[in-house]
Parts: sequence; C-alpha cells; structure tokens
Amino acid sequence: MTSKGEYTLCSLSFETTSNYEQNLQKLLELIDNAPKNSFVVAPEVCLSGFDYENMQEVCNFSSYATEVIVEHSKDKTVFLTLIECKAEKIYNKLKVFHKGELIHQRSKAKLFTFGGEHHHFEQESDAKVEIIEIEGIKVGVLICFELRFKDLWKKLEGCDLIVVPAWWGKAREDHFKTLTKALAIINQCYVVMSDSKNEECTQISGVVTPQGKESYNGNKPCLCQEYKTKEIALMRRYMDVGIG
Repeated sequence: MTSKGEYTLCSLSFETTSNYEQNLQKLLELIDNAPKNSFVVAPEVCLSGFDYENMQEVCNFSSYATEVIVEHSKDKTVFLTLIECKAEKIYNKLKVFHKGELIHQRSKAKLFTFGGEHHHFEQESDAKVEIIEIEGIKVGVLICFELRFKDLWKKLEGCDLIVVPAWWGKAREDHFKTLTKALAIINQCYVVMSDSKNEECTQISGVVTPQGKESYNGNKPCLCQEYKTKEIALMRRYMDVGIG
C-alpha cells in the first residue's frame, strides 16, 4: 500500500476473450487489487477487442462498463480505451478515471490503417492529444499506433508519466520495446505500457524509468513499480536537455 503523496505504477497484462463481462470482471479484479494511489494502465480495447462484427453490442457494453469502472476507481487512476458510438459514428476512446470520476477522454488520433481501423472508426484531431495534470503529475497518453508519430511525442514533452495502452502486433515486437524505451529516455520520464496478452499481440507490458531501465510483466497480470518524483528530477538535472 502507498501512503499519502506516494504513487504506484501498475501495468496490466491479460487476454481479451469473446465474453465482455468476463473481461470486465478480470479488469475490475486487477484494479481492486492494485495499491491505493496507483496509476493503472490496461491494454487497448481490453473489454471487447476489435469485435467489428458486433459493434453495437460493444458500444452498449462500453456504456455499462464506464459506470462500473467509475465505482472501482475510488482510490486510484485507471487508463484504458473503450469502443463507443456517437451520432452513428464509432470511436476508439481513451478514458481516464480518477478517484471515482471520469476526468478525461478523447478518441484515437492515429488509426492503424494497415489493420483496417479506418474502415470502422472515426479519427480524432491531433489537437486532442495533450498533457493532463493529475495531482500535480503531468501525464500524457499515446494509444497504440500513436506511439509511432514524432509530432505527438513533441506534444507530450515535459510529461512526468506517459502511458501507452496498446494492441500491438507480435511481428513488430522489437518496435514496441524500442519506441517505449526511447520515449522514456528522450523525455526523461516514466513510461507505462500495456499490451494485450492475446496471441496476435506482443504480450509486452511493463514500466520504463526515466533512466531507461525496463521492467516487464512476463506472466504477471499486474506489474507494480514505485513512482519516484526524485528520479525524474535527478535525470533531468544530470542530463539537462531543456525539459523542465
């Protein structure tokens, strides 16, 4: 458990099945078991996967799941994406829950056209990718494919923490590890990534420190690591590249 003023970074790793309710219960179990004051990062669309054949059902479930997750975020912060419908359009939407409230949401700004996402989702403007502040911690989010765009990295310069919920293809495993590590090093911040445990994905979840030290979940459904403000300050003072 953490005391006031201390935080824990938690990267989740689990398989998404065809049973939405089962996926939700697994997520809630992991959220509930995470320490107080945790930043909990779940894989992209972890409650449904990209179930294109049943999009209306997915959207209906997402509305229900949002209400339930709010109740389970009373003493922590949770990051994930859900598929939602609005005005007959469908979005892959980031949601940030903090201490019993939905405090931030935006839709994916870079759709993975190689995988056909643009045939199913509406794309958000890059302008929506921004730094949000949570209890004095500057936080940014890159949703899966967004990780590849240097312009989005620039928008998140100065973050203390960047989270990456992902459904990243196994064939590009080295890219995922390299980009998340480089992001932590260049921005001198913590990066928490969470990729799906499904067979087609890298199954890589973990934490990279401001010094570039990597820790991965392996077979653990939840990897927890202490967030240390001092480590960010020390790295930025030791190697001053203009990030304040």
